[in-house]
Amino acid sequence: MKNLLFLLIVVFIVSCTSNTKDIKSQESTKPNVLFIAVDDLNNWISPIQNFSNVKTPNFDRLAKMGVTFTNAHVQAPLCGPSRASIMTGLRPSTTGIYGMTPDNKIRRPGNKSTKEITFLPEYFEQNGYHTMGIGKLFHIHAPDSVFNESGGRVRGFGPYPKKRFVWDGLGTSKSKKEKYGRTSTDWGAFPEKDSLMPDHQSVNWVTERLRREYDKPFFMGLGFLRVHVPLYVPQKWFDLYPLEDIQTPPYKSNDLNDIPPVGLQINDLPMMPSTEWAKESGEWKKIVQAYLACISYVDYELGRVLDALENSKHSDNTVIVLWSDHGYRLGEKGTFAKHALWETATRAPLMFAAPNLPKGKKINAPVEMLSIYPTLLELSGLPAYKRNEGYSLVDMMQNDLEIDSSYALTTFGMNNHAVKADGYRYIRYEDGTQEFYDHSIDPNEWTNEAKNPKYKSQIEKMKKLLPKINVKWDAKSNYTFQPYFVNQKKRVNEEEAKSAKVVDSH
Repeated sequence: MKNLLFLLIVVFIVSCTSNTKDIKSQESTKPNVLFIAVDDLNNWISPIQNFSNVKTPNFDRLAKMGVTFTNAHVQAPLCGPSRASIMTGLRPSTTGIYGMTPDNKIRRPGNKSTKEITFLPEYFEQNGYHTMGIGKLFHIHAPDSVFNESGGRVRGFGPYPKKRFVWDGLGTSKSKKEKYGRTSTDWGAFPEKDSLMPDHQSVNWVTERLRREYDKPFFMGLGFLRVHVPLYVPQKWFDLYPLEDIQTPPYKSNDLNDIPPVGLQINDLPMMPSTEWAKESGEWKKIVQAYLACISYVDYELGRVLDALENSKHSDNTVIVLWSDHGYRLGEKGTFAKHALWETATRAPLMFAAPNLPKGKKINAPVEMLSIYPTLLELSGLPAYKRNEGYSLVDMMQNDLEIDSSYALTTFGMNNHAVKADGYRYIRYEDGTQEFYDHSIDPNEWTNEAKNPKYKSQIEKMKKLLPKINVKWDAKSNYTFQPYFVNQKKRVNEEEAKSAKVVDSH
């Protein structure tokens, strides 16, 4: 009997040891994930538009490693709601996160959609990953305890010189400070060395961790602060772009004549330089030069990350995704800002590289940043997360599936939406007014064709893609820099309060 008992114990121990080894083996075969966010990066990089002969060899390098989406669109043309959408896998119209929301308030008991949501990095942790993150990933950095290891984030978007170079961040709104916020908008060569940039320090942190060995796969987030304003980087990056060689984007002074009133209210941004001011002052090329310089600086830092990965033990088993939280207008539609439902504000780079993806492939179908969450799960061999409202792009990347039916939806404030599909852009504002552009003949969106009977059937088709649910503003989400959004939230709350009184009275 004792011998039998001893034998059973031995078998049990061997079985447990074997199962533990199998689990560890399964974990070690899962790919690592390198998750790279670039703030305010539009599509000027060389793998996509190659605007004004921009110099981005490392973006080209990443493009050759995998798949580049040249027509990807954000779910909100503002960093806070855009990043919340990516990290929750939910649309702004579902969560009510239309403005800036503190990282720790995205998931809270008072929000029915987000109160039990699993953030993207957390899903990987729950499935056996060691998670790490540094820099701007959510609106600020990340909610508390989202990462196993956090490098935090340097506050603001510095370093800053003692005096602004050109713009004071107030613009023509100086007499209306109570209505408009001050921005970091400015441009010039500063500081002296790359090593003084917070992004350089973030890459040092990532590089050091890529040298380590791990007993489980890792998820590592890196959030670059540039190319967010102020457009400050060292002089050597400006030297790449002589002013006489700079191109400026297409612009028409009367471009906004056919825009509905709500669109004009949203575009009321006196704290940003206007294109007319930039032309008259001779600053337009200088702003574009500064933006290009910032892109090339980020490209350099991206190269340092790719070098570190290539020289590590993780190079053959790492999924890379690179994305931006929205596009950026450099004079299009009369200003220098994101903050719009037009093409140049909603379109941004999206790139994937993975062992099981094609190399050097480009896809021009409209897709959404909302797809990042489910795509990473599939590329990593993890089970799908049922709460995701986006869909995985793996079949599209591997087999060209769903390219013809693909579309992208962007939301800015409650019930203002843009749909990109079939080479068209359709915009519908909260009051029912519309814009419609045929990109085959009007890529700059200069002529609003919403009232043209020629496009009636296409407009009706795109209307069906608008979200059926448009929840009210989340109580913790605000955008106080612009009066339209302040007034919209206030109005929605007042209407809700009136409705509640009527119900109570009955």
